[in-house]
Amino acid sequence: VEQQDLCLIRLIAQMPTLVAMSHRYSLGEPYQYPKHDLSYTANIMKMMFGSPTEDYRIRNILVRALDRIFILHADHEQNASTSTVRLCGSSGTSPFAAVASGIACLWGPAHGGANQACLEMLERLDAQGGLSKVGEFMERVKDKDSGERLMGFGHRVYKNFDPRAKIMQETCREVLAELGLENDSLFKLASAVEKIALEDDYFVKRKLYPNVDFYSGITLRALGLPTDVFTSIFALARTIGWVAQWKEMINDSEYKIGRPRQLFTGSSSREVLPLG
Repeated sequence: VEQQDLCLIRLIAQMPTLVAMSHRYSLGEPYQYPKHDLSYTANIMKMMFGSPTEDYRIRNILVRALDRIFILHADHEQNASTSTVRLCGSSGTSPFAAVASGIACLWGPAHGGANQACLEMLERLDAQGGLSKVGEFMERVKDKDSGERLMGFGHRVYKNFDPRAKIMQETCREVLAELGLENDSLFKLASAVEKIALEDDYFVKRKLYPNVDFYSGITLRALGLPTDVFTSIFALARTIGWVAQWKEMINDSEYKIGRPRQLFTGSSSREVLPLG
């Protein structure tokens, strides 16, 4: 068990290093080594945004914001990627292989790409006219034939309101204020969209309330992270939840290899093959 825990701790510690390294490499910039006197989250920001010639300035409000994002995304029941980690791990694979399978599942746009989709929706709306076009946009959303989708609203688990969304909205405000971006056009658009959705009977009856992804994309963007890193940040945060799920399963005395039940609803051989 001691060796198992050490392995999991190393996995959690290696994820931010891998995420930061891939980000720096994509920019053609040198990798930044971590500093042992910084916190987990401060170290991540230093490795992603630091300079080899200057000391990285730690801004506590920004570090706290990213820390909240990590906490809010650490674990969330049996979502698609967590279930994938458990199913893969149930065959006896190492936690590294199980987490790799979770990352592959999280990569899908319907899962780990949700906050990126929200941000891209707001950017399109901004390019089309911004605040003056919000009403028209929301009317198109209500028209099923328009093909317009409202991203960042509704949730499979939270049928009334995602409690994480309120924390994320407050965090977004704090980050924008710290960076002097109080007039950020996308945040104003997000607020306008949310206001209509919370008052319009169409959205209220369908219980379409903002979820955690609606404001997290704006926050990550303000922190200086490009959209192609959003899923990596999500995976980094969720790794802690994934390894906790893997450990719980492996140490369960009744644990068996996963085999989801499947019910066949097609034609039977008697109905297909001629008799005689």
